[in-house]
Amino acid sequence: MGDSSAAPYIHMVQHLIEKCLLFHMTKEECMEALSKHANIKPVITSTVWNELEKENKLFFEAYSKKIREEGISEMETRLMIQKMVSESSSRDSDDLSLKKKEKGVGKRC
Repeated sequence: MGDSSAAPYIHMVQHLIEKCLLFHMTKEECMEALSKHANIKPVITSTVWNELEKENKLFFEAYSKKIREEGISEMETRLMIQKMVSESSSRDSDDLSLKKKEKGVGKRC
């Protein structure tokens, strides 16, 4: 790729990275998405991302912090949902056992 075509290509990669940022993607998620959907090599995405980080240090520090917090929050939410589902399944199973016992008791009378 010659210099004349490199600048527009890099600009396009930068634009796509900015779209990834809007979706709160990590660098790795962005690299994977651009590789899969735009056929951009991960090393190119990583290089452009690193340059953007250098030029916008404060933004990326805040962005990284927010992404980490969202990741923790998302993990906590998943654990809460799993616990609720587990408890609900356990209660449903207990209710079913109780109903079977009640039906069995009624038949004996």
